[in-house]
Amino acid sequence: MTTITPLALSEVLLITPVRHGDARGWFAETWSTKLMAEAGLKHPFVQDNQAFNARAGTVRGLHFQKAPHAQGKLVRVLRGAIYDVAVDVRPGSPGYGRWVAAELTAEGGEQLFVPRGFAHGYCTLRDDTELFYKVDGDYAPELEGGVAWDDPDLAIPWPLAGEPVMSDKDKKLPRLSDLPPTQF
Repeated sequence: MTTITPLALSEVLLITPVRHGDARGWFAETWSTKLMAEAGLKHPFVQDNQAFNARAGTVRGLHFQKAPHAQGKLVRVLRGAIYDVAVDVRPGSPGYGRWVAAELTAEGGEQLFVPRGFAHGYCTLRDDTELFYKVDGDYAPELEGGVAWDDPDLAIPWPLAGEPVMSDKDKKLPRLSDLPPTQF
């Protein structure tokens, strides 16, 4: 049976499907609308995304998308490993500014559910890491937002050995304290 574990911010869930193995390999059910609805997740996913990261130490994020196309995400690793982070950026939330993280690996099959209103980012722990994630809102570039990955107020202990590999866009994201109130 799939294990669903709420993290310190209980809206963020670590979901670990059971792998059924034999001499051929293994099989896992990574999403079941019925099972997830029983756990309170009733998300009609509308898009699947895949990302490849060539080098360990690649940081993507922390990203979110605003209403009316806010996005919840279900993230898993197909190859390699990541340190996956979710930050509560919902104005007025008791968890505002708090973050949780989990290590996701291809070997373990763990998934992280990041709800709407949370900024999401990750750091690759191995070269040639590949992710797959489902989102429950359509992509709308004009509604993208983000928070600086290295915001000192968040103090996220990213597992980096040196300077991260990043996009120019992510290097320019604002600190959480500079983020205007956002609707999700």
